[in-house]
Amino acid sequence: MKLPKVSAVVAAAVLAPAVLFPSSASAADAPRPTGASGPDTGSAGTPDAAPAGTGQEDLDRAEVRRILADKASGVSVREAAEKALAAGTAAALREFLTTGLQNARYTDHRVEATQILAVGGPAVKKAAETALRGSYEDLLAFLKDGQHTARAQDDRVEIERLIADLPTWSKVREEGTKVLAVGTPAALRKFLAVDLQGFRHTDYRVRTVQIFSGGGPAVREAAMVALDGSYEEIAAFVEKGQYTARAEDDRAEIERLLTDPATGRGVREAGQKALDTGTPTALRHFFEAELPVQREHDARVALSQIMAKGGPEVRAAANTAMDGSYADVVKFLQEGQYTARAKDNRAQVAQIAETGGPAVKKAALAALDGNEQAVATFLIEGWAKARAEDEAAAAKPGTGPTARPTEQPTTAPAVPAAETAATGGQAVQAAARTTSGTGTGTTAGTRTTTGTTGSATAGSGQLAATGTEGLGLEAGGAAAALAAGAALVVVSRRRRSAEG
Repeated sequence: MKLPKVSAVVAAAVLAPAVLFPSSASAADAPRPTGASGPDTGSAGTPDAAPAGTGQEDLDRAEVRRILADKASGVSVREAAEKALAAGTAAALREFLTTGLQNARYTDHRVEATQILAVGGPAVKKAAETALRGSYEDLLAFLKDGQHTARAQDDRVEIERLIADLPTWSKVREEGTKVLAVGTPAALRKFLAVDLQGFRHTDYRVRTVQIFSGGGPAVREAAMVALDGSYEEIAAFVEKGQYTARAEDDRAEIERLLTDPATGRGVREAGQKALDTGTPTALRHFFEAELPVQREHDARVALSQIMAKGGPEVRAAANTAMDGSYADVVKFLQEGQYTARAKDNRAQVAQIAETGGPAVKKAALAALDGNEQAVATFLIEGWAKARAEDEAAAAKPGTGPTARPTEQPTTAPAVPAAETAATGGQAVQAAARTTSGTGTGTTAGTRTTTGTTGSATAGSGQLAATGTEGLGLEAGGAAAALAAGAALVVVSRRRRSAEG
């Protein structure tokens, strides 16, 4: 049997240490390995000739063949053995067993140490370099025990690195901590080489379920596919697939925000910019960095608009919220403005009652005895109706007061004749408004203002860490205010007719 020559790669691996570490002994000068077998050589260093008729040549040939057949023999040993057998002389066989074998073994051991160095961790590399610079005995000691001790050091460091940033529920962290406590080289190696993938599979499945529960439609669909697949598929989802799917959900959510009329200008502009960029990184940056900032900015703008048009109580509450946190601003927009506006409405009705005619006063006092719905209904339509009654009574000869009622309040009314939610204006708020929420982890408001003859509904919106935007900031009531204004126009026309 003829083995191929050592490849150029192996030859380079053998020669490189000799170049790098010139202090090491040459193969020819290396001491004989412990336990090396073979007959003694003569004083001149040449093999003794086998005595004729002793059968020594046959014994040597058998030994060389045994070495050649041994699976533990390295490439250099096998090549040298083949060369000796091919020569076929007793001298060639004796020279291989007495000198060539130990030199070939030394070469093979250096190749083995160099290969270990190339794929080892820091501790293994350091130990291998030291052995290659040392004696033949140092090299043997490294191959027998030193490499395993060094590898155990590297394994411990690697396991500590793996579990350092893992959550407490991680199976890898749990089992890795146990192995570190055991601490034997065999236990550390088994954890990394055999058990780690199974523990990672468990962690990947748990993580995939967590991602599914908090993801959008695309993320949930991809997670379900991964959970039904192999270890490689579920690992690919956790490491890469979830981000691709999330980018789809992010794009869909931004597009939804842009079509929501309750979305503020700042959020709208930042969202459009993210869509125009189009990368998963840009889309995620919008939700994680841009959205919280722009959402608060839009909320404060809406608060300023309400404050500018509100009554005394609304302005005071708005000022307090503006000086507070974002949560204070949201609370004012969702609740505080309505409480404050109800106080302003009651104050206005009380003022109207003091200055109005008989019908106005009666209707105003009745509203004040009722709930906030009754107060709002009076301001929306009852006031105009009562004034019309007073105007009609004053126009009849011999009836009613000699002077017209002066029910106009001394302060500006809390309800302008025409305002829109888009400008953040104040409108009369009925007590009967509902709040409902959709989205992820936050509240959303839908407010409905209902009068006796009509209703007006403000916008709805969401506040969500995932990017759901829209505060439903302004109340409706424009239609109701317009209705009240129309009634006042009718009264004014009647007054001018009576004066004529």
